[in-house]
Amino acid sequence: MNLPPNSAPPPSAGTPDTRTDPTPRALAVLMVEDSESDALLVLRALRRAGFALHHRRVEGAAEMRAALAGEAWDVVLSDFNLPGFDARSALAELHASGLDLPFIVVSGTIGDETAIELMRRGAHDYLMKDNLARLAPAIERELGEARVRAERRRALAALHDSEAV
Repeated sequence: MNLPPNSAPPPSAGTPDTRTDPTPRALAVLMVEDSESDALLVLRALRRAGFALHHRRVEGAAEMRAALAGEAWDVVLSDFNLPGFDARSALAELHASGLDLPFIVVSGTIGDETAIELMRRGAHDYLMKDNLARLAPAIERELGEARVRAERRRALAALHDSEAV
């Protein structure tokens, strides 16, 4: 069952709020994840890190293509293995879309060789679901890298335009 966009996980009683930044930062997250409970854990970790989330969870190629074409996203978080779909296929869908978004694999089961293969194919990072404390810093770093890539593309386009005159 998919979570509705922007649905909030149930509040957890007695859990301290660990955010250090009082102003939530907007983050649009496309999640490739088949487990609703795992998605809720990831979303909770991001909220606790100070993000105000817009999100959508997809489980297959067609859903992912529609989400990429229909909305603006800041980051794609992908589980490694889903029934009939996987992080390799999700990464290929992202590349086919032409969008330059950080793609981070968040998995419970991924070996080093597989993670290296995904990084060679263009994934920006990977982490284990039992280490979600690394997720927010990884997203922040990759968003910064995406901004640098966009600035570089703009500068090259401006240079190309100026040389064409």
